Amino acid sequence: MTDGDTPAIATTRPVAEPPAVTAPTSGAGPAPDPAVVPADAPAQPRTEPRTEPQSQSAPSADPVATAVTTAAPAAGSEVRRGASGPVVADGGWRVPWVWRVMLLLARVVVGAVARLRVTGDVPAGLRAGPVMFAANHIGPFDPIAITAACGKARLAPRLMATGGLFRAPVVGGVMRAAGHIRINRRQADVAAAVDDVAAALAVGSHVLGYPEGRITLDPGMWPERGKTGMARVALRTGVTVVPVAQWGAHEVAAWGGFGPTVRTVCRSLVRRPVVRVHFGAPVDLSGLDPAVPGAAQQATDRIIDAITAELRALRPDEPRLPRYVDPVRPLSIQRRHRPRPAP
Repeated sequence: MTDGDTPAIATTRPVAEPPAVTAPTSGAGPAPDPAVVPADAPAQPRTEPRTEPQSQSAPSADPVATAVTTAAPAAGSEVRRGASGPVVADGGWRVPWVWRVMLLLARVVVGAVARLRVTGDVPAGLRAGPVMFAANHIGPFDPIAITAACGKARLAPRLMATGGLFRAPVVGGVMRAAGHIRINRRQADVAAAVDDVAAALAVGSHVLGYPEGRITLDPGMWPERGKTGMARVALRTGVTVVPVAQWGAHEVAAWGGFGPTVRTVCRSLVRRPVVRVHFGAPVDLSGLDPAVPGAAQQATDRIIDAITAELRALRPDEPRLPRYVDPVRPLSIQRRHRPRPAP
């Protein structure tokens, strides 16, 4: 402040005090002063203001945790009965952590070499109990695509896999730790797999397998005539069978050979072909008695027909032959499936 400046003078205004509030008095005399408390008066309890807890938004559901929950039967769920007695036993199968990691890794791998499209849905009633998924087999890469699709659909089925994978040094240990089911094809104990699958379903597991038993060699890459293993399990236990159709995985990796496989995978890193997986409606297996000869084959034909119908919708522009032809894949029509006539 300079010498010529006039200092500002702060003025204060008197603040009017609020009028005193007088308590109502009785005829006995003046009202006591509330500020004066007798010495012998008991202490009044102090009341703290109540604060309501703030609502927090629920965390987003983990798809893998959801898959773990749906893999086992819900508590108090109704016990289904099949031809051989109860299907759902007490307790339930819990998805091993190894299988959870594999479900996540499969989505990463498929996302790097393809564009995955998953359609269809599995009703909540089927998710809560045992169910079998029957898929078509078109190439060596489609098990990874199916695994990624199941992870995206919040499913964690146990895979019916060939015994060769279980005999591999590292892969075999992973398959056993993940709880998958061994199928010893072309061996004397192959029939034991029916009991193994039935036991897995008895604890509420989801099971996924290939009823064809091999990669299709049909020139049009349509499902071949199936094996009766999955159908026999379905008729024996009464468990629902859901068809799963897939298309496009054959473009990611070649049928066989180290060189062709490396070339097709490298090309897929650039092209990223579309891989489609669709979960269809349950297969109608009504009217089939497992004690009647030929019932297992009839059930197998119905399962293959259902997969074929779902696959036809995934490849409408490829009604006969596939647009992409794998030059190293062998062809055969010995096991060509002949669809049953419509009723």
